[in-house]
Amino acid sequence: MATCRQSVVDCPLCVCNPVRTGFSSSAEGGDDPVPTSGIAAPALLEALPDVILVADAAGNVVYANPAVRSLLGHEPADLRGRSLDVLMPERFRTAHNRGYSRFLATGVGTLVGATTQVPALHANGSEVAVELTLSRLDGGREGALPAGDVEGAPAGGVVVAALRDASTTIRLERQIEVARYLTATLRVTAALTEAADADVAFEQLLPTLCAELDWDAATLWQPEGCGGRLIHAGTWSAPDAPVPALEAGIRGRAFSRGEGLPGLAWQRREPVVIEDLGSDPRFLRGDAARSDDLRTAVAFPVLRGDDLLAVCELFSREQRPVPPELVDVLASAGRQIGQFLARLRAESEVRGLADTLQRSLLPSHLPAIPGIQLAARYRAGAEGVFVGGDTYDVMPLPDGRWMVLIADVCGTGAEAAAMTALTRHTARAASSTGNPAEVLCAVNTALLHEQGSGPLRFVTACCLVLQPGPGGTTARVALAGHPPPLRRDTAGAVTEVGLVGRPLGIDPDVVYEQVDVALPHGTTMVLYTDGVTEARDDAGVQFGEAGLIDVLRRTAALPADATVEAVSAAVERQVSGSRYAADDQAVLAIGC
Repeated sequence: MATCRQSVVDCPLCVCNPVRTGFSSSAEGGDDPVPTSGIAAPALLEALPDVILVADAAGNVVYANPAVRSLLGHEPADLRGRSLDVLMPERFRTAHNRGYSRFLATGVGTLVGATTQVPALHANGSEVAVELTLSRLDGGREGALPAGDVEGAPAGGVVVAALRDASTTIRLERQIEVARYLTATLRVTAALTEAADADVAFEQLLPTLCAELDWDAATLWQPEGCGGRLIHAGTWSAPDAPVPALEAGIRGRAFSRGEGLPGLAWQRREPVVIEDLGSDPRFLRGDAARSDDLRTAVAFPVLRGDDLLAVCELFSREQRPVPPELVDVLASAGRQIGQFLARLRAESEVRGLADTLQRSLLPSHLPAIPGIQLAARYRAGAEGVFVGGDTYDVMPLPDGRWMVLIADVCGTGAEAAAMTALTRHTARAASSTGNPAEVLCAVNTALLHEQGSGPLRFVTACCLVLQPGPGGTTARVALAGHPPPLRRDTAGAVTEVGLVGRPLGIDPDVVYEQVDVALPHGTTMVLYTDGVTEARDDAGVQFGEAGLIDVLRRTAALPADATVEAVSAAVERQVSGSRYAADDQAVLAIGC
């Protein structure tokens, strides 16, 4: 008899396989069959759980085993003589007929000997995923086994097909794919947590999504200010696979609700999949997709509750199915990313407001005073503390003198900011007296008046009045619990100045003493808050007053601005890499 050209290993389900049929060629290689067991071919085939179909040269079924009944809902007898077309979805029939004819003419078939996952058509009209294995039966192009060559073998058979239910395999593959997507989503979220703010997170979103979810390119669309359209916010593609046509097609492009792929995801509030970008009319950039060889896309909304933050499109150069399970994962990812980005955006807005508030507590610039150099630096405290309690101010007095104030409010946050503002504005209002001690008393009274039932909040402050003169400058200094200013002379000697009184906001009967200090030419006075001297390194060692004095001595020849810069740099080195939270730091230098 004629034998299949596939080997026993390559064609395990072929009816001419001696292991399956119970027949083999003669020992001399002749055509007479030699029984190898007592099982006839039909009995063996009909006992198999897999569907076995044999078709003739016309593409008609000449044999079907009983397994076709449970898998595809057809009676074996009803299939005999019918075209194989009845077992395949309509969209595949034309291609099947062309391929079958080419196989008969050339003896070559692309699916012969391979196992492929394809949809088959059930008798009830539904589609069933099957694993299909094809094998040849004839030895030539005439395409028929002569009837009677093998006992019980199908007459006229050309091709044998084995079909196995692939639903379990598909479910397992989808579960694995869903698990991969879920893991990738967690990695995306973890990557975004490292972003400094929402803008940086949005920039990192596209490359992270593509890398983790295995897509080739991505675009991001965000609602414009009025919320009526989606505007382009970013495009990313693999470095070795650019998408120039897609990028060119979206410049200046906007989508309204329900328009194009981004608009559909916006309208539906759920992922939208387009498996064939070149032919699907819902995708309005088909020419660009064909030019860049993009085949499949999915768009999903990034949501915070019902608010749309963005729509993300993912593109693949493979025409890939996106099953419902993965669509659900993308929908969940959009909500998770939305919540995270919304939090980042809110934190960014809070930081912006805090920065505005902090700037309002400090002078926008220091005034120019003839014969005097002024320089100041402010450094915010620990991460997460949006508004500190340090402030400084310099203001002119009506008689030509200048008042200088530096203060440190106990605590941080909104209440500390309110006390800082009260301190600064009260000092300005009381500055007309020209007396530092009276200014501090006025601030003390105002703070006591505003003290509520909560924790006691106090303020330390240094107030001085400068009177420039031809021979130098005189400073009248009053202190309320604040570190004394440091005076550096032309030789680099550093001394403390002033008498420290009680902090502001504690005692209504406190009296502050004043000290007059001469500041001849070449002298520098440095005012600072305790965040400078209490800055700790990783071992817990404070910078201390000794560290500050050492910096001032080493910078004796430098002007006020360079002195302040040197102090700030030294403190920054002290706290670099430290486990201890840093306090606010303010430094103000007066050079005469």
